[in-house]
Amino acid sequence: MKVLVINAGSSSLKYQLIDMETEEVLAKGLAERIGIDGSQVTYQPEGKDKIVIKEELKDHGDALNIIIKELLDEEVGVIDDITEIDAVGHRTVHGGEEFKDSVKIDGDVIEKLEEYSELAPLHNPANLMGIRAMQELLPEVPEVAVFDTAFHSTMPDYAFIYSIPYEFYTDYSVRKYGFHGTSHKYVAIEAAKMLGKPLDELKIITCHLGNGSSVCAIKNGKSIDTSMGFTPLAGLVMGTRSGDIDPSILFYINSKGYSMDQINKILNNESGALGISGVSSDFRDIEAAANEGNQRAILTLRKFCYSIYTTIGSYAAAMDGVDCIVFTGGIGENSALDRGQICKNLSFMGVELDHDANWFEKGNRFINVPDGKVKVAVIATNEELMIARDTIEHIND
Repeated sequence: MKVLVINAGSSSLKYQLIDMETEEVLAKGLAERIGIDGSQVTYQPEGKDKIVIKEELKDHGDALNIIIKELLDEEVGVIDDITEIDAVGHRTVHGGEEFKDSVKIDGDVIEKLEEYSELAPLHNPANLMGIRAMQELLPEVPEVAVFDTAFHSTMPDYAFIYSIPYEFYTDYSVRKYGFHGTSHKYVAIEAAKMLGKPLDELKIITCHLGNGSSVCAIKNGKSIDTSMGFTPLAGLVMGTRSGDIDPSILFYINSKGYSMDQINKILNNESGALGISGVSSDFRDIEAAANEGNQRAILTLRKFCYSIYTTIGSYAAAMDGVDCIVFTGGIGENSALDRGQICKNLSFMGVELDHDANWFEKGNRFINVPDGKVKVAVIATNEELMIARDTIEHIND
């Protein structure tokens, strides 16, 4: 069975075709600058060179037409007939309170996704573009929406409710939702395999660290809290997002002449690591600047790590202990420096890293000392595979 995984943005579309019998990626790529001058599609079949197709992409349908054409190409294609695509899985950001699991897409689901676009205006409309484009191209192929928010639907009410008038929750659905759910779920499953224990018997804290970052407390296989909130703006210090701040700051800045639209842009696009450092939103650039003695870069890294280890500490309290801490995402998987700084401040919990395992070993592994009380793992995330697995599970719903 082959599943095409689609992750549609407003002007981009990432894709993978996965053979679910082996969980092997047959081909993958990216359509960029959809609806913008200079658009192109990259296509890379497994084991072969990447191909770049520079063509005008008026919409997501144009991008998908090119992708399917390449998948079927006599020389570089990986399938002989379009009927070999058995299902399509869509990364879908916001499922609100309605969708607590992945769901087969029909008219009612699309109507709800349109409704939830108000909660995720940068993401859900783009996800819907990908869904509609696939429906036009492959109307007979079942499609499944896999939600970033679904994994966190198990949070207890005292974790997701905000301390504002309750009517804002009942009337406007204002609550913590959490995001990065497919990543947190995937690495928690992999961590349980590495530990050789059932997931439903473990207390795991997963740290998805990248340009967007979040931490999740997973008890007995279920998310009980996570750092992102009503939107992905909340929680940790991120590449350009502020993370948690005093809400009164918004009103104070507004009184200085900034409009709410300007403030929204500042908090989402000009804050976080970029805002503090003044160097970049890319933590590799910030680490390089810190190594050269740039004090604001040093401060940025300290603030970033501080926001993570204090969150880990609070989640250990929420679960009354922790068996394993997992690092994933671009920073989590690749920055030994940040992992070291974060874990240095968790020694009170019994966290102790093996220096060589943290700095010099590669791949999925434990990086704690052999007799460490708390296991610490580095695990490469695979959201596309998690989406494909959920798609297979739900196509017959």
